[in-house]
Amino acid sequence: MAGTDRIQVSSRILTIPNFLSLCRLAMVPVFLVFIIVGADFAALIVLVISSVTDYLDGTIARKFQQVTRLGQLLDPAADRLFIFAALVGLCVRDIIPLWLLVVIVGRDFMLLVLGIVLANHGYGPLPVHHLGKVATFSLLFALPILMLGLAFHEINWITNPVGWAFALWGAFLYWWAGIVYLLETIRVIRIPLGASPTASDTLGG
Repeated sequence: MAGTDRIQVSSRILTIPNFLSLCRLAMVPVFLVFIIVGADFAALIVLVISSVTDYLDGTIARKFQQVTRLGQLLDPAADRLFIFAALVGLCVRDIIPLWLLVVIVGRDFMLLVLGIVLANHGYGPLPVHHLGKVATFSLLFALPILMLGLAFHEINWITNPVGWAFALWGAFLYWWAGIVYLLETIRVIRIPLGASPTASDTLGG
């Protein structure tokens, strides 16, 4: 909107938000091992710490003008890897069905292919759609709720239905956003590289 300060994106690497994002990435294998071996309370603690650092790196980046291109890659990568690790670990323990893992990973594989197609046509990645943000939030919200029930069996009666509701809704929105990205990619690659696209022809249009 007019009058709103634009966020400046820099190419800096050594920033506090980037360090926090790297810490989140380093926690992913620890998180996965804890889930597989059944250390559910420890896995839940790691997930809580990850969520806190996720909040802090975004807040610090915006407040202190430390938004970077590297951070824009690391932050969603950490989110997706935590989702993937949780799904793999819970699937190994037969707590969630294999089809849910396939649905989530299949969508991310499609986005990887779309990214390659866009790069081959001289374009960068598509901007994150709000549907994708809601889907990721739903999945990141569902997984700790399900794990909370694993750590504290006496509240299973409420965590299971709530967690599964968010998981299924998140999976549906995940693919809805994926279809939006697919259609946008098809639209974008039809624009001749030598053309000067109008506002409606840009990636964010």
